[in-house]
Amino acid sequence: MIREEHLQDWRDAALSVETEVRKAVIGQDTVVRLINVALFARGHVLLEGDVGVGKTTVLRAFARAIGGDFERVEGTVDLMPNDLVYHTYVDADGKPRIEPGPLLRHGERLTTFFFNEINRARPQVQSLLLRAMAERTVSAFNREYSFPHMTVFADRNKVEKEETFELASAARDRFMFELRMETPRDPAVRRALVFETGFHDVDALIDRVAPGILDWQSLNSMAAAIQQSVSASEALERYVMDLWDASQNPAAFDVRIDGVDMKKLILAGASPRGMSALLRAARVVAWMDGRTHLVPDDVQAILPSTLGHRVFFTPVYEMRRAQIADALVAQIIEKVATPR
Repeated sequence: MIREEHLQDWRDAALSVETEVRKAVIGQDTVVRLINVALFARGHVLLEGDVGVGKTTVLRAFARAIGGDFERVEGTVDLMPNDLVYHTYVDADGKPRIEPGPLLRHGERLTTFFFNEINRARPQVQSLLLRAMAERTVSAFNREYSFPHMTVFADRNKVEKEETFELASAARDRFMFELRMETPRDPAVRRALVFETGFHDVDALIDRVAPGILDWQSLNSMAAAIQQSVSASEALERYVMDLWDASQNPAAFDVRIDGVDMKKLILAGASPRGMSALLRAARVVAWMDGRTHLVPDDVQAILPSTLGHRVFFTPVYEMRRAQIADALVAQIIEKVATPR
């Protein structure tokens, strides 16, 4: 059994990871915190952001701080499922060779897998990745490969629509968080990113991050211990169930959005898997805050990133998802009674 002081040591290490990542990434404190929460809640993350905002940099920084191996794959229209598993080539002697692909080459040392522009990849490729996310295994070469410590991060190209394949709703539900990584608005941060030459060399930025802060091979067992160490009161449990009900029937909680017929908005609310992910993440937020019990603020801190992509709208409103989802979550937080 993991003792309380061991949990405290890991909490200190978790906060140190954030400190180190912020040496390489500025102006993204919320994203850094939520990625850290996902790591300790053992959830995968779907990132969305403009080109060049530093998505790869923040993930490389995390990979260096937590240890283990990092892998990146570029989504393209001609990428096939087998390309993730193996690749073939002709060696110097003219003989054909088969080598493990990006999912397999690191073995159990793979901790951070970044699939860039996942919506450029065909649905068959997305399906293989989703299985790897859910089971953390892949069958190949007549054996099963396991990567139990892997966290998947995927990024969507939201600018170009040609030759793209949007993720199905069920696929998005596999991700614990959907995070928007936006261009910083703070003038001082914007100036630093443009004029301070230290931010122009990504490799040098990553070198600022202290390596291997965590015992990444123990992250799964520590994550389980965190879940067991944080409790929820009956009032908090009722609050979470009300949030779930509100995602399925917002009109019952007097949730209103201008220009939206609330009775025709929802096709399906959050799934049991989604609510489980929400609670896992909320417990990690409480643990990082030094508490052994949940409070409403823990839930509200991760609700927009956990719930927005899990509520499915009817087709007439789906085209306005980005605006409606944000407004819906904000209204749910406001309208659902918060326990005192």
